[in-house]
Amino acid sequence: MSSIGSGYDLSASQFSPDGRVFQVEYANKAVEASGTVVALRCKDGVAFAVEKIITSRLYESGSNKRIHNVDKHIGMAVAGLLADARQLLSVARDEAKQYKHDYGVSIPVKYLADRLAMYMHAYTLYGFVRPFGCFILLAAYESDGPQLYGVEPSGVTYGYYGIAVGKAQQTAKTEIEKLKLSELKLEDAVKEAAKIIYQVHDEVKDRMFELELSWVGQLNDGKHERVPTHIFDDAEKFAKASLEEADDEDDEM
Repeated sequence: MSSIGSGYDLSASQFSPDGRVFQVEYANKAVEASGTVVALRCKDGVAFAVEKIITSRLYESGSNKRIHNVDKHIGMAVAGLLADARQLLSVARDEAKQYKHDYGVSIPVKYLADRLAMYMHAYTLYGFVRPFGCFILLAAYESDGPQLYGVEPSGVTYGYYGIAVGKAQQTAKTEIEKLKLSELKLEDAVKEAAKIIYQVHDEVKDRMFELELSWVGQLNDGKHERVPTHIFDDAEKFAKASLEEADDEDDEM
């Protein structure tokens, strides 16, 4: 970036002459350096798939997960700095707990997304803090159907039908746009999400990765949970088979 040495990137509360906040852009760069996260909102639920990059063979499998439960009915997937994401997860759980205490019902995912967005935005306003270097995805299955929201490091939140963030987000988004999400069932969405993760994974730069899959939808009574082992195995087989087919087609050409 051209800002280096100019002094306009020293504080999150300072604008550059062309109206940019470089600290927020750096936070977005942290997200773009993360493993790819894919979320698909289909007709009966939402599926999460995460490419968790493994940088050492000495790490224990299953540690430092990037998919979490905020409440029984709300799932969170994160891209970016994991330590920052843990802080936001704690804030989200506190918000859910307080809402349940005040109103006696579970927090709507849109309200939670708005609350998190305000919290993240506050960290872009003052010189003594820095923006959170992570992108938060929230999913739930509520009375009006499946819901999927994303919160950017700047504190902007959107509702999505499908989204990909991380290293290979552009390629993954292209693959998502090919899907007819409104006609897709949740089990098929899990397979498609896993397939996209395998398609966009860079074998040269990041040889090892761990796939994380979760879902929330009608078939599991609106509870966010990791997919059962047999569904996970089927999705992984489907993804690998699709990848091999694509490689065979490339060899023939």
